[in-house]
Amino acid sequence: MNSLLRGLRLTGALTAAILLPGLAGAANPAGFGLAAAKEQVKHLKTPEGIEVSLFAAEPMVVNPANMDVDARGRVWCTEGANYRVWQKWGKLRPDGDRIVILEDTDGDGLADKQTVFYQGNEINTALGICVLGDKVIVSCSPNVFVFTDANHDDKADGPPQVLFTGIKGKDHDHGVHAFVFGPDGKVYFNMGNEGQELHLPDGRFVTDRAGNEVRTTGKPYRQGLAFRCNPDGTGLETVGWNFRNNYELCVDSFGSIWQSDNDDDGNRGVRINFVMEYGNYGYSDEMTGAGWGDAWKKAQGRGVPDSERPNYHWHQYDPGVVPNLLQTGNGSPTGIALYEGHLLPAPFQNQIIHCDAGPRVVRAYPVERSGAGYQARMVDILTSDDTWFRPSDVCVAPDGALYVADWNDAGVGGHMMADQKLETMTGRVYRVAPKGSKPTVPKLDTSSAAGALAALQSPNQATRYLGWQALRGLGAKAEPGLKKLWRGQDPRLRARALQLLARIPGRDSTYVHAALADKEADLRICGLRIARELGLDTTDLVKSLVKDPAPQVRRECAIALRHSKSPLAPGLWAELATQHDGKDRWYVEALGIAADGQEEAFFGAWLAAVGSGWNTPAGRDIVWRSRSRKAPPLLVKLILDKATSPADKQRYLRSLDFIQGPEREAALVELATESLN
Repeated sequence: MNSLLRGLRLTGALTAAILLPGLAGAANPAGFGLAAAKEQVKHLKTPEGIEVSLFAAEPMVVNPANMDVDARGRVWCTEGANYRVWQKWGKLRPDGDRIVILEDTDGDGLADKQTVFYQGNEINTALGICVLGDKVIVSCSPNVFVFTDANHDDKADGPPQVLFTGIKGKDHDHGVHAFVFGPDGKVYFNMGNEGQELHLPDGRFVTDRAGNEVRTTGKPYRQGLAFRCNPDGTGLETVGWNFRNNYELCVDSFGSIWQSDNDDDGNRGVRINFVMEYGNYGYSDEMTGAGWGDAWKKAQGRGVPDSERPNYHWHQYDPGVVPNLLQTGNGSPTGIALYEGHLLPAPFQNQIIHCDAGPRVVRAYPVERSGAGYQARMVDILTSDDTWFRPSDVCVAPDGALYVADWNDAGVGGHMMADQKLETMTGRVYRVAPKGSKPTVPKLDTSSAAGALAALQSPNQATRYLGWQALRGLGAKAEPGLKKLWRGQDPRLRARALQLLARIPGRDSTYVHAALADKEADLRICGLRIARELGLDTTDLVKSLVKDPAPQVRRECAIALRHSKSPLAPGLWAELATQHDGKDRWYVEALGIAADGQEEAFFGAWLAAVGSGWNTPAGRDIVWRSRSRKAPPLLVKLILDKATSPADKQRYLRSLDFIQGPEREAALVELATESLN
């Protein structure tokens, strides 16, 4: 939901329609109400074996901006009738936008009950909702609210508590976005580049676990940010930065974070990211904060083809920028989910599911390992030729079905919508499942360990949360059931059990060591992440994994060394660095993240280990990525070497921009002198 202009660039038909006089303020030409919505469903397309059905339509819900599905299979939507209240159409709902609960009480697959949970102007077009038991987290710049329903009457008990405030981007698509529950008991969320800063309820800046105030002034953070914290807002970590409009994120059972991000409109650079923790993602220049335009113009002057534009857009050739998982072209990325259910066919299981409102598509991105990172492709799940189909969010229900919210408008955000009258405003929610699959809600009873274990295994986040909380409360009494799950065959369920087993008092080290010895690389990664979170001595754990055959495990070993004060850390980093194969950018960036603030000790240990043998493809990568004062003389040697290609000379010269101190200045003088000789 990022730009009307993006919609214009995507399809000629849509361009023609929007440019016609009078379209702004026009109602859906297909009509209003349930009958029109049912007719419109016929235009939706799904893969063989999957079908889509209508779950809800206007007037039950209008302009659904974000959505969650609770443990009872009910769909919660934030509405955007008051989207862009400062525009010429003004405020369409004087009493403010609503949070509505949509429910199918008779089991026919169509919602027949609507409950208004809350209404108010402080939640106009809220871009995030997360239902966690009797708490509901709602994201709406400048605030993140927590609503409570302690008496379970489906009405907010009163005014919400403020969790965070001071966020910029009010009434803007690039503000704060949805929270999601993670397998570690924490909540994860993000905000686009208009969010800029994060404050406590009393107005003070949030200081994250790295000791940095959360503000995007370049010290060190820039642009869009991704976070995790405890459900009460404490212990906040900034886990990634320098995004543009990272609209929403999701977390898998191993603790890996995935999200989408939107490009500057029309530059074919919409991307999907694996969020390697503490990484810079390259929307603006790390050192200066400059955009990508000047660098791209210079590249074009060197004859770089236009197909390279998206890579320059994200500064992909700069040292210190984490690679993109996938670039998907033009679009308007919105909601995202991690599908860890079994109802959908195998190609969609354990994969990212994502909405892109611009090209009107819901896709899966099947991911495969690639070195220390990943590669992915695109598989469509739900598409339409109907230019009013604008998927805004996707969630997984307790039975494993997908629910898709449809903003349903001719435009896609960007301070504009075509339907500017409340009486004609539309909005739909669809169910996507295998043909013949009827909606069900699995029995939920978390009062027993067995019931809580069943809830923990749900594909639905709200159900999983209830199971997690119940099992955590049981402590050691939950251990027998969790151990049985841990010894099972499904790695993702084993990872969920591991998170709780390691939190049983006195059992952390036992289960972490069991995970590190597991045959599954993802479980070794999960064990190391848990150890970091619980404050175990990760240096000894990294020592046991430093020669792990899986580069992804060694990637996590590097990240675990970040900011380590152990005297063993430089040597372990050097040992990890000597295993770089010279082909894996993910691995190089993990090493760079690990060396933050300790470049001299880490790089120096590596130089001592490799000696005169540093000048190899792998060694040149490490020199290029280093911020050490020992790197400039080596970069000069590479730049002046006649065997170095012109492209590599440019690459090494660019690397000098990221190093501070007299050694860099001396290197530039030497290069200038040599060029005159």
